[in-house]
Amino acid sequence: MRTVSAAGVALTLLVLAAGAPAQQSGAPVFAVGTDVVHVTVSVRDVKGNLVGDLAAEDFAIYENGRLQTLQLCARAVEPGQEDALSLNLGLLLDTSESMLKELKLSQEAAIRFLENIPRARDLLTIFFDQDIRISRYDSENQQGLFERILEAKGGGNTALYDAIAVYLSRVQDSAGRKVLVLLSDGEDSTSSLAHGELIELVRSSSVTIYPIAFTGGFTAGGTRALRAKTFLMGLADLTGGQVFTPSASRELAEVYQRILNELTAQYVLGFTSGDERRDGKYRKLKVQVKREGLRVRHRMGYRAPSAEKPVS
Repeated sequence: MRTVSAAGVALTLLVLAAGAPAQQSGAPVFAVGTDVVHVTVSVRDVKGNLVGDLAAEDFAIYENGRLQTLQLCARAVEPGQEDALSLNLGLLLDTSESMLKELKLSQEAAIRFLENIPRARDLLTIFFDQDIRISRYDSENQQGLFERILEAKGGGNTALYDAIAVYLSRVQDSAGRKVLVLLSDGEDSTSSLAHGELIELVRSSSVTIYPIAFTGGFTAGGTRALRAKTFLMGLADLTGGQVFTPSASRELAEVYQRILNELTAQYVLGFTSGDERRDGKYRKLKVQVKREGLRVRHRMGYRAPSAEKPVS
């Protein structure tokens, strides 16, 4: 397991910022290697059921209000599109002092989720309090990961923003669907990265974030709880994910099943932007489904390529 210091986080952020245009400092491009923009999409009906029978002609995707031409529309379980559909999974586990009351529940949630996920091409785990500890696993050695999760001890301040930034830096060049499951109360107390800087990094990434919020350590209805939950909801909204707030062990099965169901029912849409400018600016995305009565969730935008780096 590798530990990242505060200095290491600062270096990571400098690397991320390299190549971004001067007017967009602090807002790096997350590169994949081509100028095809991939957008992961979840679709539900009015009853909340996942919809899995849509085709390319059912979707319309807009960039800054302009209709784009789809070059890829594939289901997550569809063969032949491994690069676009492969799953790169991240698991961030908050072991800080503010999570002491909820640590046992979050450990159980992490293990039960990992026991049921489909095989990911890559599994990156980060344990964090004031320090950030990184490990990579594959599906063949998950038992060692289970043991490490159970051995995690709570204590210290919370470098939540820095931990998320470190994860984003590790997957910026990865192809496929990038999914982050974040088990935390949503509070940060010691990061070198400011809230606004982190949000800009998240906006520039192609990661879908599913926060599992453990706020039982906060006073009900208090300012800390509201601020933390608002932050986690913002991450999910920006990236096309969803927040879950289990309060007891019996609720965990439904939480991870809902995430797993969504991962297997997602669509990946791909297009090459009609705007050929390599200006590094943020471009808003809007995906619409032509069938009536359906709700779509996806990331809100992406950072355009600069002269130095391609788009994600």
